[in-house]
Amino acid sequence: MNFKDLKKKSSTNINQLITEMDKLSGHKSYVDDRYWTLPLDEKTGNATALIRFLPVAKNNNLPWVSLFSHGFQGPGGWYIENSLTTLGQPDPLSEMNSELWSTGIDANKDIVRKRKRKQHFISNILVVSDPRNPANEGKVFLYKFGKKIFQKIQDALKPEFDTDKPVDVFDFWVGANFRLKVRKVEGYPNYDNSFFEGPSAICDGNDVRMEEVWNTEHDLNELVSPKNFKTYDELKTRLNRVLGNTSKAGPTTEAKVIREATSKPKTADVPWSAPEASADDDEALAYFKGLADD
Repeated sequence: MNFKDLKKKSSTNINQLITEMDKLSGHKSYVDDRYWTLPLDEKTGNATALIRFLPVAKNNNLPWVSLFSHGFQGPGGWYIENSLTTLGQPDPLSEMNSELWSTGIDANKDIVRKRKRKQHFISNILVVSDPRNPANEGKVFLYKFGKKIFQKIQDALKPEFDTDKPVDVFDFWVGANFRLKVRKVEGYPNYDNSFFEGPSAICDGNDVRMEEVWNTEHDLNELVSPKNFKTYDELKTRLNRVLGNTSKAGPTTEAKVIREATSKPKTADVPWSAPEASADDDEALAYFKGLADD
């Protein structure tokens, strides 16, 4: 490489350098630019945007997919994994949780509550208005959301009152924009004030533009492909490590909790209550950020 080539590459090889440095440090990026997020204003704790849920993508069956996952911290680190129950398959943590819950012991039920599975929904959206990041407007993204927003979709599709007309909010022509209003309540994002506007066509009813949008939708089936899930044995190995069940001799940590809970008051402390994620725990922070819509 000569000096002219060096000048041409000036300021263009920073991504390569960062990638190589990340390899050395073992640091992994958990940012997926396919997903759209709405950051809260640092001063007010509020945010608003206008989005449109899009119709079913090519070769997909529904305009959303549902994903179950677990996230908690034990003596051996963080357990942050997709649950095989998403695929209708047995999952080691779900089985363990069922066993603990069936004991009827309050301390065991507390353990289950702290590491229960979380349900998310993922859809394609068109960002209509994003005041905090106008560059996103007019683009198609994946959007991960929780039960609160999914309930609002259900309420639009199946209104509570007969006088209200059902609205297929995913439809290009007679769907509805979603006014996302987020405010911080007791330290957590709250979506109660979000609502669907009246029915309208996107892209000013321009079919050519609609087709362009439709062609850029992401394949939702890929998000719940078995390749994105560890096997039962891999999950069980990871779970045992997180719970501290790696010793070949003596009862496992889990067995000790069950046994001790039967002989101690029901208010016995649980040894691995999940603390706040530390600032340097990228995986944990990414996971809990993904739970923001719950």
